[in-house]
Amino acid sequence: MTVNEQPRRQRHLMDPDNPVRPVNDKSLTRVQQWVMSVLAVFTVAHLAVGLVIGAVAIDPAYQSSRIGLCVIAGAFGVLGVAGGFLIHKRSPLTPWLLLGLLPAVVGIWIIAR
Repeated sequence: MTVNEQPRRQRHLMDPDNPVRPVNDKSLTRVQQWVMSVLAVFTVAHLAVGLVIGAVAIDPAYQSSRIGLCVIAGAFGVLGVAGGFLIHKRSPLTPWLLLGLLPAVVGIWIIAR
């Protein structure tokens, strides 16, 4: 090896003289949006269902607290669906928001029986 010759760089290391161009693929961005929105909506949906389960587990003597938890679950559900639309840069004011009320409606139906 001569004095002027640099050691060969291993393939897995970045070469500062030849940077890799950043990948800005539209389809990749689309997939990332879908993954993020599904994660957000289902995470909030689990929270809403957990609140409804908590409302069902409370002693029936505290009926107002049970209904209050179901209302909070409905609010979280609506916010979760709206968040899914906002991730896709669409208007959150859509009839799909009614889907967010589903855990609350089911919870109130179970409590009222």
